[in-house]
Amino acid sequence: MIEQVAVVTGAGSGVGRAVAVELAAAGWRLVLAGRRAEQLRETAGAFPTGALPAEVVPTDVTDPAAVDALFAAAERRGRVDLLFNNAGTLGPAVPVEELAVEDWRAVVDLNLTGAFLCARAAFRQMKGQDPQGGRIINNGSISAHVPRPHSIAYTATKHAVTGLTKSLSLEGRPYRIACGQIDIGNAATDMTAAMGAGVRQADGRIAPEPTMDVADVARTVRHMAALPLEANVQFATVMATAMPYIGRG
Repeated sequence: MIEQVAVVTGAGSGVGRAVAVELAAAGWRLVLAGRRAEQLRETAGAFPTGALPAEVVPTDVTDPAAVDALFAAAERRGRVDLLFNNAGTLGPAVPVEELAVEDWRAVVDLNLTGAFLCARAAFRQMKGQDPQGGRIINNGSISAHVPRPHSIAYTATKHAVTGLTKSLSLEGRPYRIACGQIDIGNAATDMTAAMGAGVRQADGRIAPEPTMDVADVARTVRHMAALPLEANVQFATVMATAMPYIGRG
C-alpha cells in the first residue's frame, strides 16, 4: 500500500497539532512544519502508538526558500497527497487607526503570503507527481465571513484566503487537485484562551464566549482529507454552537 503523505503547517500547537495527531491516527505519513523544532517534536510525540513516524521540518512559511525546502523534504517521502495550510496569526487587537504598518504586513505575510507560498509549492508537486493530484485544505476562519472588532488585518487576510481557495480549486481541476477550506469558530486552543474570560463584542461589551473541543475540528479535517479526489468539501464551517455568530450577536 502506498503511504499517503500530508504536510501540516503551524503543526507545533493548537489546530495544527490536533489535525496532525488525528491524521497520524488515520495512517497518514506526516511532515510537520512550524517555526520551532521543539514544539514540532512534541506534536510528533503525541502521535498514537503504531503511527508512522513524522518528519519535523522547522519552517518559516513567509520565506520562499524555506517553503521550497519543506516540500523538498516532503517529496523525498515519494509524493504529497495533502497540504493542511494552517499557519497563521491574529495580530494585535487594536483599533484600525492604531494598527502599525509593520504589524499589518506581518499578518499579511504569514496568513496570506505564507498560505500562497505553501499552496504554490504543493500545487507544483501534486501536478507533477504520478499518480497526479492531491488535496489542499486551507484554514480560513469565521472571520472569512464576518469580522470581530479590532481585527482588520486578520479579517482581511482570511477573506483573501477564501479567494485563494477558490482560485486553487479552479486551477486544480485539470490536474486532480482538490482545494477546500475549513472555517473555524472558537476552537479551544492557546490562541483562544481569552474567550472564557471575555472578548470584545460588536457593541463594545466584553463578554465570555463558548468554545468547542479542537478535536472536533481535527475530525472534520480528517473527513475532508479522506474523500476521493473526485469529491471535495469546498467550504466547511465548524464552530461552537452557542458562539455569537449567527444572528445579531
